[in-house]
Amino acid sequence: MGKLTEFLMKAPAPPPQMGFCMPMMKRWVPGRLQPWIYVLTAFCFQFSGGMYLGALDGIRGTTNFMIEDVMFLLYATLAGMAVWFPMLFKMKFRFTNQQLLCTSAIVIGICNVITMYCHSMSILVIACFIAGIAKIQGTFECMSNIQQWITPKRDFAVFFPVLHIILLTAIEGSGWLAAWMAHHFTWQMMHVLTVGTMSFVLLTQILLCSPFCPMPKRCSLRGTDWQGALLICLTMLLYSYIFVYGDYYRWLASQHIRMAVALALVSTGLTIYRLFHNRYPYVELELLKCKNVVPILIVTTLAELAFGAEHTLEEILYSEVVGLEELTKESQYLWTLPGMFLGIALDLYWLKVQKWKIWKLIGIAFLSIFSYALLMYTTIGTDVNIEQYRLGIVLRGFGYGIMSPALMWALQESVSRLELFFMGLFLFNITHMYLGGAMGYGFYATIFSHFLNEDMMHYGRLLTLTNIDLSQFNFGAFMGGDYLHAMMLVAIKQVYGYVIWFSLLLAAIFLLCDIPAVRTNIRKVPLWPVLAIEYLSERRKSMS
Repeated sequence: MGKLTEFLMKAPAPPPQMGFCMPMMKRWVPGRLQPWIYVLTAFCFQFSGGMYLGALDGIRGTTNFMIEDVMFLLYATLAGMAVWFPMLFKMKFRFTNQQLLCTSAIVIGICNVITMYCHSMSILVIACFIAGIAKIQGTFECMSNIQQWITPKRDFAVFFPVLHIILLTAIEGSGWLAAWMAHHFTWQMMHVLTVGTMSFVLLTQILLCSPFCPMPKRCSLRGTDWQGALLICLTMLLYSYIFVYGDYYRWLASQHIRMAVALALVSTGLTIYRLFHNRYPYVELELLKCKNVVPILIVTTLAELAFGAEHTLEEILYSEVVGLEELTKESQYLWTLPGMFLGIALDLYWLKVQKWKIWKLIGIAFLSIFSYALLMYTTIGTDVNIEQYRLGIVLRGFGYGIMSPALMWALQESVSRLELFFMGLFLFNITHMYLGGAMGYGFYATIFSHFLNEDMMHYGRLLTLTNIDLSQFNFGAFMGGDYLHAMMLVAIKQVYGYVIWFSLLLAAIFLLCDIPAVRTNIRKVPLWPVLAIEYLSERRKSMS
């Protein structure tokens, strides 16, 4: 023992710990610069897309597309992003980072060229859908490689809030940038910029990176339920078509919607059948048996229904009543970013520092939605400056900044395996984008139209020949001027009234009931190769 102790004492001390290094980066690239290159690459992917809603006026001015067409293309992009989540885990262990990032950049560049010159909706839907797949694949590859730089202990209570700083900044920033490009140049220039950023991604990968895969023995994609994935894609697109075009075609009064509903029901039935009878379904039913997964999906749906008022009512207010151009409107929406950053900071304090239960945090998010709706209800008027709406925009941004990272963290804490977590993200985004987002858009557009028609008929009964002078009364100017705007403002306030009661009820439920549904002990995640080995061993056990 003495000789061993003496040897250890004389042994040279180990070298100081190196800074964060990325194995895919070439050696001459400075270590401090390496993760920031991938952060910039992630921003490039997140600012990309199929069609950009911020350039809506320019798109409608040069094409025959309606707002419903652009919204449907947007949901096609979101469908591609959502359906690819279960494949992210497998693709990382099958291909190198260079293959994944270069392929994603090339695909997004080609899809943006198509959307610039093609006016066929069927081709554009496919292009936007594929662009969504490439967008989420590129973003995941970037963020998974710098996860340990963001949080060396792989603490998801830190990682998800930081991730949403990039995601939410890109969501608001891409809309403003598309509007700025359309205002100063043409709406196609945003697509040209996207092609340029994808060229930058290709250049950095070729010059600065080398092929690297965390698994020396690549995982096989055999056994993937591709037919089930295509069936799920078709189902998602059908439901988005129903919700987006429902109010325009008067719902079931139109043959288009009736056929879409019938096809959606058939595809839903086939999808459920495959989930129960396929040996390796695209989404494992074990996910729904995990504790708290179903409540989290329900809360996500309710939250998106509450936030749907912002997407629909503010668009009507700024575009139809106030008459703002797209750039001014998108500049107004940028005020959500301070609120989002405050919400993300609260998430970090709540989940990481204090480690409190999450359901009260969600109650605060619903309370901010209530405050936003109440403020809009009391502020909306014909003589109100748009600056007076900014506090409400900050409040809804605060609620969204709380809700998104918190629910994603709760979902990760509730599943038993990381592979199931990516399948859970698939269901999370279905409820987030379709059951909540698209359904909320159709729901609020329909009840707004109902209230507007009802108010106009009620006011029309008061117009009699005894209280108007037909010789001095210009009915066309009356219907197209202040009267119509006043009726629209009344209808918007009526819808906000329902949002107030809905969000207040949900806030009261979560704030008053201390539901210990998600544990507060944060679970650490091992390195990617360890996860891959565990995944392969579980696959071998299931196949034997």
